[in-house]
Amino acid sequence: MSKVKICGLRCVADVDAVNVALPDFVGFVFADSHRRIDEVTASVMKEKLDTRILAVGVFVNQEIEYIANLYLKGVIDLVQLHGEEDDGYIRRLRERTGSQASKIMRIIKAVAIGKALPALPHGADYLLFDTASKQRGGTGEAFDWGILKDYHGQPFFIAGGLSKSTVVKAMALLAPFCVDVSSGVETAGVKDAEKIAEFVRMVRKDSS
Repeated sequence: MSKVKICGLRCVADVDAVNVALPDFVGFVFADSHRRIDEVTASVMKEKLDTRILAVGVFVNQEIEYIANLYLKGVIDLVQLHGEEDDGYIRRLRERTGSQASKIMRIIKAVAIGKALPALPHGADYLLFDTASKQRGGTGEAFDWGILKDYHGQPFFIAGGLSKSTVVKAMALLAPFCVDVSSGVETAGVKDAEKIAEFVRMVRKDSS
């Protein structure tokens, strides 16, 4: 069964919506983006988030200390890296948190897909395949899923252009560990509680 991640939460109203729909993950964006939130906002949202939902912090080439502190404070449960973070960076991030955390940090590394599958990193727990773009994701556009037809590596998230009208096809073709949506559950750039609930229902129904 594919899991569900609703990315780009920005306010308590968004948290209220996911607490009803109960996806597996939500995304808090700390990188430069119109969905970016600060630590204070993220802390308030995490406090109100249903404990059955895990919060993923989204970062692009940011300081290891900044990410580690958010994790160690419990503001985020997983880390998602969208920049040029290499396996050495991932190793240092694990070292920074490993001796102090009561649990092992899980890391998602985004892989931008253009016209072909690029060389893949090996240090993360999961990969996230997303459409290549200057803003590093969040475009609402899908890449050619056929590029992944022969992929048989570690568990992966898929993002880019997912919505209620495309997610079932994506799951049938790729069988991803998790489907990741942001703009596909928004109306006029704002998270839509009905769209979130419907998206989660469709994934769970098709995966059951």
